[in-house]
Amino acid sequence: MTVNSGDSNAPVTVVRAGPVATVTLNRPERFNALSVEMIRALDETLGEIGDEPDIRVIVLAAAGKAFSAGHDLGEMVARPEVGFYRTLFAACTAMMRRLQHLPQPVIARVQGTATAAGCQLVAMCDLAVAAQSARFAVSGINFGLFCATPGVALARNVSRKKAMEMLLTGDFISADQALEYGLVNQVVADQDLDAAVAELAAKISAKPAISIRRGKRLFYDQAEQGIEAAYQLAEQVMADNMMDAEAQEGFRAFLEKRRPDWA
Repeated sequence: MTVNSGDSNAPVTVVRAGPVATVTLNRPERFNALSVEMIRALDETLGEIGDEPDIRVIVLAAAGKAFSAGHDLGEMVARPEVGFYRTLFAACTAMMRRLQHLPQPVIARVQGTATAAGCQLVAMCDLAVAAQSARFAVSGINFGLFCATPGVALARNVSRKKAMEMLLTGDFISADQALEYGLVNQVVADQDLDAAVAELAAKISAKPAISIRRGKRLFYDQAEQGIEAAYQLAEQVMADNMMDAEAQEGFRAFLEKRRPDWA
């Protein structure tokens, strides 16, 4: 069953289809720039979906020709106040971090361009599938602004040398380069983008939800720790996961040479 929710003219729309919710940035005429309105709407929408137990995977998509052009430069230039800028970037950071704090994996569905904070948005998603024609850049330096906050996410996806090259030059990279660098998981023909995203979402949503939730949380927690602390945390999470009914059923099914029953 597919369920549409919200106003079709809202900055963010949601379509729920079974265990998958597709959240779409809906300001194509502004290349889905991350304005104050867009950031607030996206953060609130993600928070609501994160609390829905029936949703197993979130797809982050965008309407129109671009995924996202990053922050709304017109809005930023119109408010040359340090207080406004700090509030804006703090709100954006909170929204970006929510992507990784959600219990559900988030897949970025990327078409067109993803620049500056739009590229950051891709980097903060758990997975990303890009159309062959997609392009990526952290291009603030071309306008006198080093993409500092996008750089945090970028440096946690690609090598430091590649991240610094992108940040210092502002040059675009192709979808194939983004795949090579580790910014995206897959690159597919433009006409195959929806099918590839749907296939990946279906594959993940078929797995036990509690294991996915535990695993996602652990993945990001351990990545910021030293190796000893990371292993200690991983040991605890793995032992707890083994006590879950889904894990017990999964291993019994393996030993009994049958498909697990996670219904």
